[in-house]
Amino acid sequence: MSLPSQSRECIEEAERLNLDCQCVSLDRERLRAELEKTSPGFYAEIIEGRPHLFASSLVFVSEAHVKAMAATVAAIEKVIHLSDYQAHVLTYAPPIARTAQPTRGVFLGYDFHLGENGPQLIEINTNAGGGMLNAVLERAQQRCCEDVALHLPGLLEGDTPEHLFLAMFRAEWQAARAMVPLRSVAIVDDAPLAQYLYPEFVLFKQLFEQHGIATVVCDPTELSLRDGALWHEEKRIDLVYNRLTDFALEDPAHAVLHATYREAAAVVTPHPRAHALYADKRNLAALCDADLLASWGVDEATRNILTAGIPRTEPIDPASAQNYWARRKQLFFKPAAGYGSKAAYRGDKLTRRVFDEIIEGGTLAGYVAQALVPPSARRLSVDGAAVALKVDLRNYVYDGCVQLIAARLYQGQTTNFRTPGGGFAPVLEVLCKDRT
Repeated sequence: MSLPSQSRECIEEAERLNLDCQCVSLDRERLRAELEKTSPGFYAEIIEGRPHLFASSLVFVSEAHVKAMAATVAAIEKVIHLSDYQAHVLTYAPPIARTAQPTRGVFLGYDFHLGENGPQLIEINTNAGGGMLNAVLERAQQRCCEDVALHLPGLLEGDTPEHLFLAMFRAEWQAARAMVPLRSVAIVDDAPLAQYLYPEFVLFKQLFEQHGIATVVCDPTELSLRDGALWHEEKRIDLVYNRLTDFALEDPAHAVLHATYREAAAVVTPHPRAHALYADKRNLAALCDADLLASWGVDEATRNILTAGIPRTEPIDPASAQNYWARRKQLFFKPAAGYGSKAAYRGDKLTRRVFDEIIEGGTLAGYVAQALVPPSARRLSVDGAAVALKVDLRNYVYDGCVQLIAARLYQGQTTNFRTPGGGFAPVLEVLCKDRT
């Protein structure tokens, strides 16, 4: 279906700006001032060990593509609530995920590439990081040129991300505990001080405590379960903001959280069921299968949105190994329960040895093959040289609503924070003219 002319025009304008606008929109002194509100020296603490965390410029995305991403999110939400869909995906989910939960799970991350046919959903994550860092980064942008000045007001409209994030955690708590006040939160990850995104744990702690919620950042081994409640030392914990990548809480070091979740001794979010319903990459194979969707009673309009917005995804079938190998240059291979691009491979970069391990199982069992969607590009001047950086767009979502869209700029096979000039970047929406 052809796009309305105004949509095509704003898409082309965003593409032009991403190639031609090379001005530095990040005001580092303003960023320093924002981060120093947390504690003196906090800016230096972040930047010294993470020089490529924040990009120096922003990314332009057309209003048409923003709406298309939101439509894909809404369509997925519609399907995920179907009992047939849940029965399908829970057949391969870990047992802990099969108990219904009143909570939805915070910080779903819908990650898109802008392909030739518009935004393509490459994966969904349940503990998407960077939300608070991007909220701060948005406020540190400046009108560095006429093009940015023309579009920048749209970046700052609406509710603040921090307010939306706080409301999200309160909604999770109230879904499980009704009107009981939320008094304490534990932000939990393995060795949190060593985590690359540890600075945003500090920002979340500050946000919660500013609103009267006692908060601790801790390793899961620092927690204990007694008297039917979760404790950190002598502090009872109401809610766990779970940043672990052990999505089924199977590691022995996470036994206390596993028991906490099973016994509902505290509210754990995001949780194993959310991962099973949203983030297992085998789910994408179902979500883009028009015939399967139709058998569940999904309406034609929703089916069309999903098949257009999700690249074809196939659970690996060892019997079709030669077929995958022959098509490998058009495929991306991902572990079903993977995260952060770990153990993910572009087919054209794949060695025969690794391919055989994917097919045969062992430590690399449980893969999907997804149609390759090359990312769009943002051209910037880095150290005096013109560089084309790849663009990944992350929609932070709760309860079907997009709270914030941010970009990650990078070079290489997958997203990373090691690229000069790359890192998190704000998304500036290019509005279509003559909107009705």
